Amino acid sequence: MESARNGSDTPTSAGPRDLFDASTDAAAVVDAHGVVSGWTRGAEALLGHPAPEVVGRSAARLLAAPGDPARVAGVLERCRAGMGWSGRVPVRHRDGSGIDIDLRVSASFRIGADECFLLSAWERRLQWTVGQSVLDGFLTRSPVGMAVMDPQLRYMWLNDALERFAGVPREQRLGRRLSELLPGLEAETIEGLMRGVLATGEPVTDYEFLGWSWADRRRQHAYSSSFFPLLDSDNSVFGICCMVQDVTERWNARRLVSMVNEAGTRIGRTLDVMRTAQELADFAVPRFADFVIVDLLESVLSTEGHGTWLTDAGPAPARPEMRRAGMSSVREGCPEAVARVGDRVDFLPPPYGGDLLVDGEPILIPVLDPADELWVAEQPARTESMREFGLHSLISVPMRARNTALGLTTFARSLNPVSFQPDDVLLARELVARAALCVDNARRYTREHTAAVTLQHSLLPQALTGGTALEVASSYLPADASGGVGGDWFDVIPLSGARVGLVVGDVVGHGIGAAATMGRLRTAVQTLADMEMPPDDLLAHLDDLVIRLSEEDGSDEAAGRSATAFLGATCLYAVYDPVTRRCAMARAGHPPPVVVEPDGRVHFPEPPAGPPLGLGGMGFEATEIELAENSLLGLYTDGLIEGADRDMESGMARLGQALSRSGSDLDTLCTSAVERLVAGPQPDDVALLLARTHALGADHVVSWDVPVDPAAVGDLRGGATRQVEAWGFGELAMTTELIVSELVTNAIRHAAPPIRLRLLRDSRLTCEVADASSTAPRLRHARSTDEGGRGLFLVAQLTHRWGARYTAGGKVIWAEQEIP
Repeated sequence: MESARNGSDTPTSAGPRDLFDASTDAAAVVDAHGVVSGWTRGAEALLGHPAPEVVGRSAARLLAAPGDPARVAGVLERCRAGMGWSGRVPVRHRDGSGIDIDLRVSASFRIGADECFLLSAWERRLQWTVGQSVLDGFLTRSPVGMAVMDPQLRYMWLNDALERFAGVPREQRLGRRLSELLPGLEAETIEGLMRGVLATGEPVTDYEFLGWSWADRRRQHAYSSSFFPLLDSDNSVFGICCMVQDVTERWNARRLVSMVNEAGTRIGRTLDVMRTAQELADFAVPRFADFVIVDLLESVLSTEGHGTWLTDAGPAPARPEMRRAGMSSVREGCPEAVARVGDRVDFLPPPYGGDLLVDGEPILIPVLDPADELWVAEQPARTESMREFGLHSLISVPMRARNTALGLTTFARSLNPVSFQPDDVLLARELVARAALCVDNARRYTREHTAAVTLQHSLLPQALTGGTALEVASSYLPADASGGVGGDWFDVIPLSGARVGLVVGDVVGHGIGAAATMGRLRTAVQTLADMEMPPDDLLAHLDDLVIRLSEEDGSDEAAGRSATAFLGATCLYAVYDPVTRRCAMARAGHPPPVVVEPDGRVHFPEPPAGPPLGLGGMGFEATEIELAENSLLGLYTDGLIEGADRDMESGMARLGQALSRSGSDLDTLCTSAVERLVAGPQPDDVALLLARTHALGADHVVSWDVPVDPAAVGDLRGGATRQVEAWGFGELAMTTELIVSELVTNAIRHAAPPIRLRLLRDSRLTCEVADASSTAPRLRHARSTDEGGRGLFLVAQLTHRWGARYTAGGKVIWAEQEIP
């Protein structure tokens, strides 16, 4: 600045410091009558008047010239309209000197009842007068490229920076157009913009473009250009000024962020490992590379979870086993590839080995040489592909996520003549890192889902049998993979007296936790059913179990152990008796069963709904219905009837229509009904259990009333023996005689009348003795000196199984024998 003070650049008024100093700004408050009501120290510094000399007096005396009433009225009108006013006003200093100030008047406002205006002012300062030498030095040495073009767009002048950007000497530029010098720089487009500036006089600012220049032939650069017209003294355009900046770094950073953000929406849209790998390849071609391959380790694609490579687990194999998971090319069909998707591969850029996948950095080979001895020796097929298709540059990036090696992604260029640069490695690393996280998520989900499906299938019944009482069929569809495996289950449980238990349930939630809970509940139902509990009692005990499971899960979470919150379940349990053709049922928050009569009529029995399992504090009620022989009874989960409209009643109506069709065997009917109601992937499991009822006729059941007289036992033994022989089971006559004798004798001695004996011929021969007592018999081991106590022990040894069940009128002791 010393030279500016001593030469022609000396400022004519304020110095450089004052030019940018805002400390002299002044402010005052004036009411509608022009009386000053507020005065700041800045105003005192500007005009020299202290506040006591100004406040309460007219502001007009501060003006250097008489006031103009018309102008004042116009200012007041603008300010009262809320727009404010600003302009130049001459005022007088306290010492008598005149000052030109820039004055701004605010929109009117009120202080109490008075209308007021805020005035702010600062001294008007003269501008610098810049000498030609300073201007020339500034333009020439500026880091921004500058040029002046004539109306024919020929160079008239340019500075050093622009000469460096283009790499074309100044002497060769002057007098020539851009399109003649640098045709690879979007010259036609840029000249079109400049012609528009000449025609309209409107400047163009910050136009960005990519182009080549002689200064750097290895890569494209990004430039930001602005154009504005040059005017002479009579405002006619005599040329254009052009300003250019190299913004390659900004362009690359923006491109990196943009591509990575876009990759986030295009890669990993599913939880499928192979599809995610293909999405990475498709995204990178052609926007980043001409040919992309994604190879994943076999352990990543395995659903069994074995052999995963941890990055801190020691050295890796020299040639790891991988499989091609995805690839894409600018050429149709990927002819550059030496392996197809699904093939085993072992490609690693020579001379690298398996450690590259575990702890290696991305590999950049700017120039591929098909004659390289290592490539020819280790990858002869790929070397030939490089030569045939012109693959000239390569980046290989290891795929790793969460301390796990996943595979290798390789990018190559052929049609794009620009070799990969170090900046491209950063983008490739970001793309692969994002894809690797998605691949690892898909890998983990696939394994968990596979484990859950396997667990669920292992817990469901592998074969169903309803004996002679029921013909049964089932269909089960797991939920769509994106929703996770659910907790639906069903079962058919043979009971005593030729009866059959049917159960269907649905655990809240999805995943391994739901599948495991389903298995526990299914086991519990089987155990409770074997105890001959009626449906309402069975659900009450099951409800207690669910509450206990929920409490255990809560204890695990409180102790910091991993636990899956168990929210509850629904269940429907029914027991069908083929002798009476009656079906007892109870439900806990589950949809009602469907019944199709032999004539095709459909109805939905409505046993009391009951609360879902796990709430506690409320009981369950059972109801009985009579089913005609060959009726169809259907139990199902809500996933079957929800449908796209989520209307349960409409779904139940559709289910009834699907099951009312005649002429199909039960398995076909079950499968077709599920296919009809569930057209595609569904978010919840679907289970359907169908049972066609049969009845045991009078020729299969015989019963006797038992007098409370020990002498009657002999007659009953004889009658039972003759009946068994009449059925053609002579080899069972002796054991049946012994069983009848022991059970009837115990009933007469220890139970209360009425007592009744019944024989049933079903898939097994069953002997039942019913009485009015609720006391259960107990199997005990008699000592050698005891005279009695061996009756039930003999029954247990001679029969397939035996037990007791309770009824509303007492109990039934039963024993089953296998029919030869």
